[in-house]
Amino acid sequence: MVLTSHGLLGATTRPTGFWLEEFAAPYFVFRDAGAELTLASPEGGRPPIDPKSDLPENQTPATARFKEDKRGQEELSQTVKLANVKAEDYDTVFYPGGHGPIWDLAEDRHSIALLESFYNSGKPIALVSHSSGVLRHVTHKGGPLVKGKRVTGFTNGEEEEVQLTSVVPFLVEDELLRLGASFEKLKNWQPHYVVDGRLITGQNSASSTSAAQALLRVLEQKAVATSAAQAFLRVFGQKAVAAS
Repeated sequence: MVLTSHGLLGATTRPTGFWLEEFAAPYFVFRDAGAELTLASPEGGRPPIDPKSDLPENQTPATARFKEDKRGQEELSQTVKLANVKAEDYDTVFYPGGHGPIWDLAEDRHSIALLESFYNSGKPIALVSHSSGVLRHVTHKGGPLVKGKRVTGFTNGEEEEVQLTSVVPFLVEDELLRLGASFEKLKNWQPHYVVDGRLITGQNSASSTSAAQALLRVLEQKAVATSAAQAFLRVFGQKAVAAS
């Protein structure tokens, strides 16, 4: 899981970071499924939490659980530096959102290279909310990775509702459309995720759980297909030996 290290809303003095629900809910989806997790961020250490995501009205069962979870708190305080993460060591990667990622992760060369490495090696990737904008410089086969793909992310309408349209460096929806993606969305704050092959994207914080679950299903389907192929090769190989 890759989190932002960026803690300020552009040129303002207002704090930002990652959105707690968008991290906590997927974190427990993966951990409860038995996944071995590594948390990473550009600067390493404890990444900044957007304080608004920690307000009482934004609490969820996942955020409440995380606050009482000593293991999770310790892992979050010790994220590894993104530059030291290699795609070949992992099966997949998940990017929680919050406003922070569109400042640092969207432009971070290590993040860009990591996403390209995962995708180009046949592994699925998943991003939620503002983190869909992290794909803006990610390429595949010489063009934007999102070109011609179905995606979602934090919408223009949602950005307008939080009154940050003029503050953010770019609008996620507009940027993905500019790159040639087919942007799908529901009404503001409704849970919505999109799976296009090995690319999974979620619209907003309400979509974090379903996007994480979708990623697990894609991984499971990939594992089943791999096992079937291996079994076929074993049987085929035995028949070839017998025929010879």
